[in-house]
Amino acid sequence: MSDAAPTAAAGRRPPPPLPLTVLTGFLGAGKTTLLNALLHAPELADTLVLINEFGDVGLDHLFIEKVEGDMIVMSSGCVCCTIRGDLVSTLEDLLRRRDNGRIRPFARVVLETTGLADPAPILHTIMAHPYLVLRYRLDGVVALVDAVNGEATLDAHDEAVKQAAMADRLVITKTDLPDGEARLARLDDRLAKLNPGARRLIAAKGEANAAALLDCGLYDPSGKIPRVAQWLGAVAAEDRDHEHDHAHNHHHDHAGHRHAPAADANRHDDHIRAFCITGDAPLAPASFDMFLEFLRQLHGPRLLRVKGIVALADDPMRPVVIHGVQHVFHPPHRLDAWPDADHRTRLVFIVKDLEARFVEQLYAAFAGSPRVDAPDAAHYADNPLAPRPSGLLG
Repeated sequence: MSDAAPTAAAGRRPPPPLPLTVLTGFLGAGKTTLLNALLHAPELADTLVLINEFGDVGLDHLFIEKVEGDMIVMSSGCVCCTIRGDLVSTLEDLLRRRDNGRIRPFARVVLETTGLADPAPILHTIMAHPYLVLRYRLDGVVALVDAVNGEATLDAHDEAVKQAAMADRLVITKTDLPDGEARLARLDDRLAKLNPGARRLIAAKGEANAAALLDCGLYDPSGKIPRVAQWLGAVAAEDRDHEHDHAHNHHHDHAGHRHAPAADANRHDDHIRAFCITGDAPLAPASFDMFLEFLRQLHGPRLLRVKGIVALADDPMRPVVIHGVQHVFHPPHRLDAWPDADHRTRLVFIVKDLEARFVEQLYAAFAGSPRVDAPDAAHYADNPLAPRPSGLLG
């Protein structure tokens, strides 16, 4: 590859966005141990690591082994709240230094959060900032769960439940300890109900390697082939396998969408549901925009994560990919073609305290096929208090 200066035409276009992985997990889950192991993998040779710290004195970085590469430690607060502005400044400064040759070029960023971090504001920062969204792409969220203390942590801390529910990969640690091995089956079952779309990996078996944790976003490393089925996860696959079979399994409900069985209502994760909505007919862009706007404005905090591929009537052979975290959505991306033979709209939701039936009913109304006992699109759109479309789809 030539070291010559880029052409003027190339200089006007930003380079391909850099993948950014968020590594989270509650206190004591083993993030530093996993990070130490990952940083020796050749896949992370050109990785820049951001280590967030909480408290006046930074300690975490003292336990990170010295490796070839660059590490930046952000202290003076938790990345999910008090230093979100600092996170933006840090990510922007890294790009300037990289572009100007003042730092060794890096091809990937890993952000390790504090154990107390709510992932949502971090994802908002990456997905919604007008400049950062051009230069970074969220590759995935990796959440660690301690097998010894995991169930107690999920019972006691809503942040831990959010970390697990919003993850693309769940790494279960400390199963090599007697207590961890004994509690693994119950924890694994609980995580499967909490986030059925996330791949679960056992750290002690070597499953949490770089190949399994990296490049878990929509695109493969070449950026050419969208991996929609893998990205949407097991919820969408399950819906595909059982579509239109309303009574095939007692874990499924009216539209083939999976819901966790009722349990102790005081557990944080019993307030969280994962389900998939599918549609055969393309939607008018304005109708889909209104559907999303209702959800965002009326129930934004309850939308932990939304992923989907959508067929729109203006160009049904070029679907639109959407990705949202609460009220913040990444700018939609239009694919050149469908990645496989399945041309249906598929929307995967992970929600908190929001009934799947309501979301399905709302989608059906704007898709032009409301149920006989449910409002149609005009009912929602003609309401003077209804939110106005904000043009997410342009």
